[in-house]
Amino acid sequence: MNDKITTFLNSDLLEKYLLGQTTSEQTDMVEIYLAEYPEVERAYNNMQNQLELVSQTQAVKAPQAVLNSILDKLDEETPVYSMPKPRSRKRRFQLSIAASVVAIMFAGTSYIFFQQNQLLKIENQKIADEIYDRLDDLDNKNRRLDEIMRQMKQLNNPETEKYIINGNNRAKNLKTVAYINPKDKTSMIDVVSLPRLPEEQCYQIWAELEDKMVNLGILNESDRELKSIPYTEDALALSITIEQRGSKMTANKENSVAEITLNK
Repeated sequence: MNDKITTFLNSDLLEKYLLGQTTSEQTDMVEIYLAEYPEVERAYNNMQNQLELVSQTQAVKAPQAVLNSILDKLDEETPVYSMPKPRSRKRRFQLSIAASVVAIMFAGTSYIFFQQNQLLKIENQKIADEIYDRLDDLDNKNRRLDEIMRQMKQLNNPETEKYIINGNNRAKNLKTVAYINPKDKTSMIDVVSLPRLPEEQCYQIWAELEDKMVNLGILNESDRELKSIPYTEDALALSITIEQRGSKMTANKENSVAEITLNK
C-alpha cells in the first residue's frame, strides 16, 4: 500500500463520505479513489458493514402480529412510486439506512400504540365489570324493595289477621307474629325473638288441621324480618315446636313451645 493510499485512509474523508457530509469536490475525490484503489473500496465496504450492524443491534423489534398488520395495511393503502436510480453506491446505501431508520421508528411507534391499546382494553373491561356488578346490586335492591312494598301492602290490608305467638314455660322469651290473609291466601311470619338452642335442635312452625300437622318451615334467629310461609287452607291453629335437626317432618305435641288458635 503506497503512501498516497495510506494518507487518504488516515483522513476522515471516507467516514464523511459514508455519512453524506463531504463537499462536492471531496465527493469526487473519494469516488475516484474508490474506483481506482481496491484497498479503499475494501475499507469503505467494511465501514458500511459495521454501520449496518450497529443499526440492527439498536433496533427495537416489534411483535410479529404488529409488523404483519402494518405490512398488510401498507399493501392495501400505500401507493407505489417509481424511484430514480441512485447515482452511486453511496446514495443507495444512504437510502437503505434512511429506510431502515424510518421502518424501525414506525415499528416502535406501532408497538407502543399496540401496548397502550391493550391496556385500554383491560381498563375498559374492568369498568364494564364494575358497571355490571352495580347493575346486579341495583336489581337485587329493587327486588327487595318490591318485596317490602308487597309485604307492607299485605300488612295494611283490612283482610289480614294478626296473631301474636308467645312461648310457654319451655321458651318464655319466644315471640313471633303471624299475618294471615284468608282472602288472598297469603301467610307471613315475623320472628321477634327466639331463645338459643343447642346446635342439634331447631324451631319448626306447623299448621294444625283436624287430622294432621303440616310443616311450614324452620325458624331461625337470623329470620328477624318478615318472611312468607306457605298458606294452609282450613288451618285451625299454628304451633311452634323444638325438633332434632334432620328429623322426619312429623310434629310431636310434647315438643310444642308455642301455639295459637286461628279465627275460623
